[in-house]
Formats: sequence, C-alpha cells, structure tokens
Amino acid sequence: MTAYRMPSTIKNLVRIRPGRVWRGMFLWFVASICSVLLAACATSKPEPTVTAQANTDPYVMVNRLTWGATQTAVEELSRQGLAQYLNAQLRPQSRTMPVVLQDQIDSMTIEKTPLLELVQQLDKMRKDADALTLDEAKKTAQQAYQQELSRLQREAATRHLLRALYSPKQVQEQMTWFWLNHFSVHQGKGNVRAMLGDYEENAIRVHALGNFRDLLGAVVTHPAMLRYLDNDQNAVGRINENFARELLELHTLGVNGGYAQRDVQELARVLTGHGINISPSSPALKKELQAYYLRRGLYEFNPARHDFGDKVLLGKPLTGRGAEALKESLDRLSQHPSTAAFISRKLAVYWLADEPPLALVNQMAKEFSQSKGDIAAVLKVLFTAPEFAAASGKKFKDPMRFVLSSVRLAYDQKAVLNVGPMLNWLNRMGEPLYGRVSPDGYPLLGNAWDSAGQMATRFEIAKAIGSGSAGLFKVDGPQAQERPAFPQLSNALYYQAIEKTLTPSTRKALEDAASPQEWGTFLLSSPEMMYR
Repeated sequence: MTAYRMPSTIKNLVRIRPGRVWRGMFLWFVASICSVLLAACATSKPEPTVTAQANTDPYVMVNRLTWGATQTAVEELSRQGLAQYLNAQLRPQSRTMPVVLQDQIDSMTIEKTPLLELVQQLDKMRKDADALTLDEAKKTAQQAYQQELSRLQREAATRHLLRALYSPKQVQEQMTWFWLNHFSVHQGKGNVRAMLGDYEENAIRVHALGNFRDLLGAVVTHPAMLRYLDNDQNAVGRINENFARELLELHTLGVNGGYAQRDVQELARVLTGHGINISPSSPALKKELQAYYLRRGLYEFNPARHDFGDKVLLGKPLTGRGAEALKESLDRLSQHPSTAAFISRKLAVYWLADEPPLALVNQMAKEFSQSKGDIAAVLKVLFTAPEFAAASGKKFKDPMRFVLSSVRLAYDQKAVLNVGPMLNWLNRMGEPLYGRVSPDGYPLLGNAWDSAGQMATRFEIAKAIGSGSAGLFKVDGPQAQERPAFPQLSNALYYQAIEKTLTPSTRKALEDAASPQEWGTFLLSSPEMMYR
C-alpha cells in the first residue's frame, strides 16, 4: 500500500478495515483530484448500502439479473413486471441482437467454418510450417500459425463480450460465463485457441440454462476439454488421470463429495479412448471393435484405446461397455447428492453472496435433485427467495462484471466498435476470457479482487470510460479514427433510480465534480459501483 503514498487518514481506515481496501483506494483516488472531495468521502460509511425499499425496485433487480443495469433493461422490467421478466430470462425464446452487432458476429470465422474443417486447416498450416527447411521461412510460417490461433481466440472473446453487452438474454449470457469458468479450459494448451469458439457456442451456451446432465455430456466429449486435460493421451496401458480427477473434484461432486482415489482411477479407465481425430479418415479396427467406434466431428471414441475391463465407480459396478460406460458414469455423477449440493452452492456464491445461507443452498439442491438437474429451475428458487432480494448491494464485482456493468451503464444500447480496450482491462485485472491456467476457474469470492492494485486499475478504467477516452469507438484500419461517443451517465436512470442508492458522501463528490468527465469518473469509481 505504501507505493501509493496514501494520506495517513486513509491508511488508518484501510488498517482498521482490511477487507475494504477499495474504500481507501477510492478516497485516495478522489483526494488526488480534489481535496474537497476527500473531505466529503472520508466521513462516509465503510460499506455502500441500499435501502430496503430499493431491494426489489426495477433498477436494483436489473442490476443483479443482468451484466449491469441500463435504462433499456430497467424499462423492460418495469413494463413486464418482475415475474414475467424473470420467466423470460430463465426460459428465453429466440431474441435477436442488434443487427449491426449480429452482422459483426456472423462475419467471424468461428461462425462460418465448422470446427473440424477449421482445425484441419490449421493443422495443415502447422505441418507445412514445420516442413520448411530454411530457418527464417520456418520461423515466419510458425509465427503466422500462432497468429491465426490468436486471431480465432480473439474472435471468440469479442463475440462473448458483444453478447454480454447487448444480448437481451442476460441471465443466459451470465450463465454462459459461469459454466465457462466452471468447466474452465486454458487457451494456451496446444491448439485449444481454435476450439474455444465452438466450445463456448455448442457445449456451453446452448445448455447454460438447460439440463446439467446434457451440459456435462457436451463438455466431457468436447475436443477443447479433452485436449486441455490430456484425455486425448489417455489409453489402455497408458492411463492419464488428469481429466478424471477434475471431473470429480471440480465439475461434479466437489473436493469433499465422497469419492476416493480408487474412483479417480476407475473413472480414468472409463475415459480411455475418448479423444480427438483431426484426420479425415477413421482408424483401422479389428472386426469385433468396429461396432463400438464413434466419430462426431473432431471427437472420437476409439475402442482400440479403451479399457474394456470391469469397473466400479462410487461403490457400484458399471454395466455399460465402451462409450456407454461413460454415459452411465455421467448419469451417476450428475444425479449424486454431492453434485446437487456442490453446484447449488457455487451458483449461490456467484449470484448471491460469498457465504450464502445454508438453508437456501439446501432448497436449491433439493430442486436440482427433484428436477434432475434443471438449471433454470434451480436458479428460480434462488432468484425468488427472500434472501436474494435482501442481499442487494453486497456482492463485490469481479473484473468481468465491473467492466461490463460500467460500459453498459455508460452506453446502454449504443454499439461499441472496438472491444479491444475491454479485453486489455480484463487482462490487466487478471481475469481474461479463457485465461485461467489451472482448471479450477477464476475465484468467485470478492476478496480475490479487492486488492490495492486491483482498485487502482479500476479507477483508471472508470476514468477512461467516464471521460469518453476509452477507445471503444475507435475504428481500426488504415484510416483509423475514433468516433465521438460521450458516455450518457447523467441521465434519467441516474436521477430516477441510481441516485437514491448512493451514500451522502458519494453524492457530495458528484456535486463537486468540475466537469461532466470528472462526474462520470467519480460515479463509476464510487464504492456503490463496486457492488451489485
């Protein structure tokens, strides 16, 4: 903290409230601009509060059910009523993105080229590069291959951010991020960057509000996951337990879910033979194995690599053989009470609080079991619980939510032309899309994201957005220029809804702002904007 040279009064405040580093940083940031604002904020309460009357008003509920409140979304909830709005979010019908954004998405390679064809093209590119004999030519070709992989990763990240910002199906978009984080894969493993777009679209998003067993099956057999956790190397006689361990510990039962090392070993045997085939041809198999062979795009179950021996999982024998053994295993894991409890608690941590009420988690787990893993039904138990309405303004925003909520609030439905600054902000704050190296996903607890360095970066981002200098409307190309688009923060939504949720010190800081740019910076960097 000393690197920031904060005034002693702020240091004392941080020392007294170590879990509230953001408060000290906020005061320091304001002090660096105007000493009058420091005096106003220094007397504020240690934590933002929202009045009980505001807990279920449209602004507060939209702010929690979407990636961040906008005037458009608040008006929609007000028009429909909370019950209808919530049902529409949990069971979304086909609703389109703004045309200009959908056109941008439709033009992407990951949208136009099937995964198998895309990976085959890249594999040929890699092999052609490796075959070159001249060092300089080989280096150039290998760099071009890596650049193409990175371009495809950026397409997937850009599409994700555009949908998060503008899709009317906001709960689905948040659950897409949640499951991408839960079933995390890292972009740096092999050629996973080429698979990210398909993994997100066809394994995660389509099942994000559907059935957990369907989601689990789609993830477990997707090439991105199989490659990331080395299951494409898992074969009879050469067992690799990586995927089996994470499937039990991180994806289903949880670390204390009641499984043993023997279950990891048995599940690893079940997973043998499930891998990837980039070539257009199928392997030559013995006649007695041919009926077991499966191929769907890049995914392949090769029975010649599978352990057909008898297996016991979680104390019960598996009757299925070949790929059927995996289906039976996933049925067992998805229906296990530990999975219901583990997934329900993780959902409650993400949406509600770092320490969610046990009684509510138990209600969610009961619904999970009774509905056989209906994700939307479990979320409805959470969203309609009294605890959900009572917890507004308490959940600290992670970097993803801070960035998205700030841009949404500043620009509503005005389409940004360049998400590059947003991707850079997420990188700087340590939460880039597809960037978690370990398979556990990014932490969901607030204290992972409230360090002094984190907050200093947030204030820089708030200044860039609030002053209109973020570069979100900079058009790339030979005649690159930034189209003027000043953020609309001091609008009807602020005066009708946001203002009443602010503490007196934050209002005083805003009143004393010397310019609209400074006003926007103060609002986005205020303590209240760090919570949802």
